[in-house]
Amino acid sequence: MSKLITPRTLSGFRDYLPSLMLAREEVLRRAREVYRSYGFTPIDTPACEALEVLLGKGGEESDKLVYRVKSARGEGEAEMGLRFDLTVPFARFSAQYINELGTPFKRYAMGPVWRGERPGKGRYREFWQCDFDTIGTTANAADIETALVINDLLEKIGFDRFEVRINNRMVLNGLLELHGLADKAVPLLRALDKLPKIGRDKVAEEMMREAGVTAPQADAVLQLAETTGTNAEILDQLEAFFAASPNERAATGIRDLRELLAVAHTAGIPESRFRIDLSICRGLDYYTGTIYETFLTDLPGIGSVCSGGRYDNLASKYTKQVLPGVGASLGLDRLIAAMEELKHPLITGQTTPAQVFVVNFQAARMGDYQRMARRLRAGGVNVEVYPDAKKLGVQLAFAEKRGFRFALIAGPAEFEQGVWKLKDLAKREETTLTEAELLTRAPSLQ
Repeated sequence: MSKLITPRTLSGFRDYLPSLMLAREEVLRRAREVYRSYGFTPIDTPACEALEVLLGKGGEESDKLVYRVKSARGEGEAEMGLRFDLTVPFARFSAQYINELGTPFKRYAMGPVWRGERPGKGRYREFWQCDFDTIGTTANAADIETALVINDLLEKIGFDRFEVRINNRMVLNGLLELHGLADKAVPLLRALDKLPKIGRDKVAEEMMREAGVTAPQADAVLQLAETTGTNAEILDQLEAFFAASPNERAATGIRDLRELLAVAHTAGIPESRFRIDLSICRGLDYYTGTIYETFLTDLPGIGSVCSGGRYDNLASKYTKQVLPGVGASLGLDRLIAAMEELKHPLITGQTTPAQVFVVNFQAARMGDYQRMARRLRAGGVNVEVYPDAKKLGVQLAFAEKRGFRFALIAGPAEFEQGVWKLKDLAKREETTLTEAELLTRAPSLQ
């Protein structure tokens, strides 16, 4: 007899039991609804891409996280890797199909991505992203719309206490240009991105070690990142700083941020929703303009649940056509982990998508039970018929444990009278209805 394999879930991966999976699918449905409301259209790309597509986009650190895929066919097969986000495949997709699609092109995509990184709280090696992007325009209106979508997305999922932190890489890059550090932008900004995790001193040390800058140069970058105040005060401080040392790139970044805040205000977004945070820089190398990170007010430690930014050069590796883009990604699994911890209303404990449970009172009446179930389903009600003619108490206990709202009961007496008993399992109330009355009530059962 062969040895039994101990069932286990690999580190950095997770299984979803029904109660969480139902909440997960509801979040996906709501995200899809928000994206479509803005005119984003769905696409999909393969889980695997050629390694040459994936490598070199997020920097050396990101390259180390790519899972290589080895084909069983051996030699002659193209080197492949699992996608580590949905943005890089979209850049390849855009270069391949943009002449057919036209610009600007707005898409959304939802699916799993893989990163070989150290697992942590809300951080997995396999996780789903729900992306939306606009490609083919440099208009700041697209960047502003991205911020509005993020706001509407979190609201639609049921959050009202969150903050979208925004910055603009042109401001950071303008500062680096003033100090003659433009050629060191990648290691400097990669180090700066770690500020919330490792603190000022260690970030300065990494800047000096990895970028070869002096202590005063590292301090200048950190001083800008640590600028505090209201949004208006920060923008005024930035304008005053760059007025003394003019920089066109930084001026554009400041202007874009100011316009984003003004449009959001006019559109009716609460002012507390968007906060300028000059320490936000997004570690991936391909961001070039406005960047976004979204934090839950009641659980900021779990990290950003929706992030993104403008990337104007991402498709340059595949086409000479200029394809600037901007977008963001909802981290589904991290958000679900946060919802679990915060006891979000969508985490109900319910383990069935059906509202009505049909008691199998008599096995010989299975045809009648299934007929009634089908008629209710035609009216939009999800119905499950119990397979075994067990005791009524056993079946009702099963229904309550699974989270059904109603139980539908009919035995010999009910069939003789041509009625059904509808039991509200939460209120413990029972109503006797004819079949016609029951079908009329179908909308209230959903």
